[in-house]
Amino acid sequence: MHNAASVSASLGSMGLLRLFGVSWPWSLAAGLGVYLGTRSWRYFYIAARTAKRDLIGLYVLLRVKVALWRYMRNGSNIPSIFAQTVKRHPNKPALIYEVTGEIWTFAQLDELSNGVAHWARGQGWVSGDVVALFMESRPLQVALWLGLAKVGVEAALINFNLRHDSLLHCVGVSGSRAIVFGAELADAMSEVSSSITQSMVRFSTGDLSAGHLARLDAQPLDPILASSPRHPPSPCVPHKGMNDRLFYIYTSGTTGLPKAAIVVHSRYYRIAAFGYFAFRMSPVDIIYDCLPLYHSAGNIMGVGQCLIHGLTVVVKKKFSASRFWEDCIKYNCTVVQYIGEICRYLLSQPVRPSEKGHKVRLAVGNGLRPSVWEAFTERFGVAQIGEFYGATECNCSIANMDGKVGACGFNSRILPNVYPIRLVRVDEDSMELVRDSRGLCVPCCPGEPGLLVGRINQQDPLRRFDGYANQDATRKKIAHNVFKKNDSAYLSGDVLVMDEMGYMYFRDRGGDTFRWRGENVSTTEVEGVLSSLLCQTDVAVYGVTVSGVEGKAGMAAIADTTGSFDCNSFLQKVQNALPSYARPVFLRISPHVDTTGTFKIQKTRLQSEGYDPRLTTDQIYFLNTRAACYEAVDEELYNAIAEGRMSL
Repeated sequence: MHNAASVSASLGSMGLLRLFGVSWPWSLAAGLGVYLGTRSWRYFYIAARTAKRDLIGLYVLLRVKVALWRYMRNGSNIPSIFAQTVKRHPNKPALIYEVTGEIWTFAQLDELSNGVAHWARGQGWVSGDVVALFMESRPLQVALWLGLAKVGVEAALINFNLRHDSLLHCVGVSGSRAIVFGAELADAMSEVSSSITQSMVRFSTGDLSAGHLARLDAQPLDPILASSPRHPPSPCVPHKGMNDRLFYIYTSGTTGLPKAAIVVHSRYYRIAAFGYFAFRMSPVDIIYDCLPLYHSAGNIMGVGQCLIHGLTVVVKKKFSASRFWEDCIKYNCTVVQYIGEICRYLLSQPVRPSEKGHKVRLAVGNGLRPSVWEAFTERFGVAQIGEFYGATECNCSIANMDGKVGACGFNSRILPNVYPIRLVRVDEDSMELVRDSRGLCVPCCPGEPGLLVGRINQQDPLRRFDGYANQDATRKKIAHNVFKKNDSAYLSGDVLVMDEMGYMYFRDRGGDTFRWRGENVSTTEVEGVLSSLLCQTDVAVYGVTVSGVEGKAGMAAIADTTGSFDCNSFLQKVQNALPSYARPVFLRISPHVDTTGTFKIQKTRLQSEGYDPRLTTDQIYFLNTRAACYEAVDEELYNAIAEGRMSL
């Protein structure tokens, strides 16, 4: 960032503001408002404390904005950007598969993705068609979606934990014409095979017997790709540019079944480039990516550094706390990816020589608590934490570029409208926006929790909101008359708080979603599954805080009017119907579940009482995963869980 000052000096402050699509009078007025609101002298104090940070932030935005403008002008897209990377580093390792140690060079990844493109063309798929990918993390998944993109076909990246109705929904909502699944997920496919339309072509990769393939009505993909041409395919028609669809990533959202978030080429570039410049990565870095490739963190923030900037990425099939640092040493990794839970798991491991013998200088991710943050950096000797906030579809991503402990990012207090995001007041119970006498949203003061929103500008690749495959879901994430009359803004659904210096801290996930084991859990979706399993019994699902544990553990309050509820039978059904992270950790068995006059389940009291048996006469159970059963929670077990003596 040594040249940030020279860049801004050459453009001038007004030129910078024009580049970011912010009118000078409006920004001046916003800055004057902060000046008056902070009673003059305080404004200058804040400016002095944050000027360097804000200048670096402007520089990062400038780099991403200029690059996007250039690519859009040239008619580029992600495959064409990757082609430039291949020319720079043809024989350099691009992806390393940790399971087998297999190394894919950039040229090899390019050639295999070309083979995928020719296979897709041979199937008769054209630009705009969709193919679902359902497999565990591996380099082949990258080659598949990249090759499909070379001929304009869009991939739907399916969470490999999904089963039954959720899996069927995700395949169907994208409008996929075919599905490619890994042999390791053949059982999951068997469960839904009869429900998938016969017109959907099925391909399997990996070792499956001929009989198994026949039962699933699937074709083996590996021999097809092995014989497929390796030269580049002819350009797709119509040509896809930076604002066209690349693939779909599924998000739990706030209600209902998973939503297919649209990722356009410019969004892929923006997320990857934002992380690259904000956290000062370079092509010599080697990234350890242990996050699932169906998520934007693993597939864009991680793999995106490989495709766009030429970094080597080590793809880990599944996170292992005991092997983490040994892997980093083995592959000479300098950057690791995390979610908050990963850092806590690593701290819970016994001390090993490898935890200080690595070359890791940067950890990039989100959800790291302040208490874990400092313990992690001190114990493992990682110099920089690259904490950020963002969602696949959001237009209000922020990043912690200067190491402020606990902060997930910042926004300038001096010229806040250069990056038009804001925390606005909401009703704590309903999460409805609070509006002033003019009908506009009410901005939060420093220290006041609020909902994060980002102003939408579809002409600006940094501000656009592409939404979801379902248009109703898209409309629910947009509010109007937020910053000013007749504008529109993206609603993040998350509550943050900003301090006086503009640093932002994640506070809570709003709406009907909580985060557990690095996944977003939709309470509405889980309620629907559990109620169906229990013959339409009333069920309330919510997240509860457990001391010392990241996220919130799922808890289900179940109405049992007959007194015949059977925990063991219930657990067997849940294990077949829900992925592990969505299964209730706690159960509360009640004669009835409180509802409002419109039959909406009331969760406020249930959440406040949590899993404490002293606060209710209802029976509470805890899922002991080691014993594979639900155990009744008494005061002794409650204390063991609260004090961290009982593992979740």
